[in-house]
Amino acid sequence: MESRGGEVRGGKWLASFRPGWRTMITVEIFFLLILPFFPFLLASCSSGKSEEPKIRPAVPVKVAVAVQKAIPIQVRTIGTVEPLTSVTVKAQVGGMVTGVYFREGQEVRKGDLLFTIDSRAQEAEIRRLESNLSRDQAQIKQAEANLSRNLSLLKNAEVEARRYAELVREGIATQEKHDEAQTNVQALEAAVRADRAALENAQAAVRADRAALENARIQLGYFSVHSPLEGRTGSLLVHVGNVIKANDQPLVTINQIRPIYVSLSVPEQELPAIRAHMASGQLRVEAAIPGEEDRPEVGVISFIDNAVDRSTGTIRLKGTFANREGRLWPGQFVQVRLTLTVKQDALVVPSEALSSGQNGTYLFVVKPDLTAEFRPVTVGASFDRETVIEKGISAGEKVVTEGQIRLTPGAKVEIKEERPALLSGRDRGR
Repeated sequence: MESRGGEVRGGKWLASFRPGWRTMITVEIFFLLILPFFPFLLASCSSGKSEEPKIRPAVPVKVAVAVQKAIPIQVRTIGTVEPLTSVTVKAQVGGMVTGVYFREGQEVRKGDLLFTIDSRAQEAEIRRLESNLSRDQAQIKQAEANLSRNLSLLKNAEVEARRYAELVREGIATQEKHDEAQTNVQALEAAVRADRAALENAQAAVRADRAALENARIQLGYFSVHSPLEGRTGSLLVHVGNVIKANDQPLVTINQIRPIYVSLSVPEQELPAIRAHMASGQLRVEAAIPGEEDRPEVGVISFIDNAVDRSTGTIRLKGTFANREGRLWPGQFVQVRLTLTVKQDALVVPSEALSSGQNGTYLFVVKPDLTAEFRPVTVGASFDRETVIEKGISAGEKVVTEGQIRLTPGAKVEIKEERPALLSGRDRGR
């Protein structure tokens, strides 16, 4: 019975043990399942606690006021300064250079002496031609004297021939005497013709001598090289002692810089407006030297090329500038502003107020409650410091010009500086 009882007791123990073991396994599985979600449970429990919202500080910004004004619409491009006239000076005669009468880079006037070339041989040639002229002039005088003498003799011979003819009719003189008188007249007539021919030859020789002498004197003038125009000299290409050939080696280049040209190219789409403005009057153009944009030179368009460059789609223009101070220099690049028209009541803001995004250009407007408002805008003509706004804001609104990188729509702002939008004429462009 004990054994049976023992078995019974053992069976009861086993029966009581098995349910406990299953329960422990079930609890462990439960904790393993909920453990990954434990942080979220804690967060959900703590979410019930209230927290005070953080207040962002106001963003310091600088602003400007959008204003309306008349804006000249201009084409802006890069131009090249060109001399009005450029001459490469060469000698028309050969010889040794005996004198240079200017400094490199000196401004010269038309007719100023630049070079002299050894002219002794030419001067000797002139003296020879002058001697020939004197000789032939003497021959003219001799021929004139011979002609005058023979004309007198011919006149006497004709009188004597007529007298002998009368005497022959009266029977006083013989026919032989009359024939001798006629023969003498004919001989003198031949002599007169010869004298006239000699006189003509002498006169022709004198004319040839004078022409040769005049040409020699002109050639002598070529031994002194003078400036053909008013301008500035370049580098000296020959020096005293150099032997040069006629029309061979350049001596110096002279550029006329007062007035001066500025050559520029503009899109062919602007050609109708340019021609219309030139037809109604002078078309103003400004040329600003890099680094001196506040002092542009002012000129007028004086030339439109006769064809559009098909490779670039541009038309070449030239502006003429007085250049009284000599600030524009041949070969120099300048910033050109060509005024086409004036747009009245244009709304402008400083260019630094504008930013670009994926959806286009935008800016921030400061509302009366000192909050920032995001505004997409449509821009028009732009200049160095200002831009025309076609759509998006109204006159009098304040736009952020500095500090907008820290702004978000609705953010509070603190205005550190406020200035009106100003536009100077020299900064306008298109």
